Amino acid sequence: MRLPKTAHTSRPWRIHAIAHDFRLEDVWALPTPGSPGDWPRLVALFSGAGPAQEPFVTSPVARALFAIRWKLGALFGWDKPDAGLGARVPTLRDRLPDDLRQDLPSSRNPRFTTVYETEGEWAAEIANRTMHGVLHLGWVPDGSGGYRGQMAVLVKPNGPFGHLYMAAIKPFRYLGVYDNLLRTIGTRWQATAPAPKP
Repeated sequence: MRLPKTAHTSRPWRIHAIAHDFRLEDVWALPTPGSPGDWPRLVALFSGAGPAQEPFVTSPVARALFAIRWKLGALFGWDKPDAGLGARVPTLRDRLPDDLRQDLPSSRNPRFTTVYETEGEWAAEIANRTMHGVLHLGWVPDGSGGYRGQMAVLVKPNGPFGHLYMAAIKPFRYLGVYDNLLRTIGTRWQATAPAPKP
């Protein structure tokens, strides 16, 4: 379920100070019901810290859209190393306060680099020729005594081309990607749930 942006901006996330110059694109409630102790499982699902995961997009339409994007990126050099983190843009890890610099977590996700993790908050970043983006996860009360994941996407487009690119892909994100992404997350969340105790 898509949420109003205030669902993200009203919470005291650390990301507000770290990515203050990024634009909030979307906020989603994730189909990941759980308890306070399930937070590490959600981070593992996204960071690749758990068992190896297939891509979250599984539908033929979503896979085709991503395949086209990577082909265009290869053709126009959007994803070359000199367009990414530490080259075109500095990593957000450079902005971290001292308390978040301790024991920076690693990530096996091939697309995203983990920025920081706390008890209930995780952020990862990606950069290419079109934009610098942040994927933010939070673990929030669900209103019925449990918890669930909340995902926000923040971006900083790279100049006029980046703004044009983000506008061009917006319909495809809503029509072909997000629904499939959320269904897959829910399916994998259920699949990795610990077995009930006898």
